[in-house]
Amino acid sequence: MRFLHTMLRVRDLDVALDFFVTKLGLHVLRRTDHEAGRFTLVFLATGAEHDSAQIELTHNWDQEEPYPTGRFFGHLAFEVDDIHATCARLRDSGVVIHRPPRDGRTAFVKSPDGHSVELLQRGGALAPIEPWKSMSNVGEW
Repeated sequence: MRFLHTMLRVRDLDVALDFFVTKLGLHVLRRTDHEAGRFTLVFLATGAEHDSAQIELTHNWDQEEPYPTGRFFGHLAFEVDDIHATCARLRDSGVVIHRPPRDGRTAFVKSPDGHSVELLQRGGALAPIEPWKSMSNVGEW
């Protein structure tokens, strides 16, 4: 058995791609527009060697209302080289850091559609630093 992908429904594909590709740093593997079904599929990956896991963004063209948050979906998780630098880059690009990396190891952000994304420091935790170590949580993740 091999894990293939996790599918996330998104209301605005351009906004979702800005978050996942421009801000988070994932790579578009392929995009397919299905005119007859009125939907688009975009598959994303980290681009890291030996990482075959993918995220499928599904954009239903006629969906106007927000999708309800599923109770059985927890979060996506990505390992990062420097959690402090990653959070600073995301914050500087307008992403809310819902759970700052106060411990130098774990942070949470959300996609524009409300999907929770966990960021984990590769290896051991970094030494806690400001502004993160005194930042409070924001909302839910």
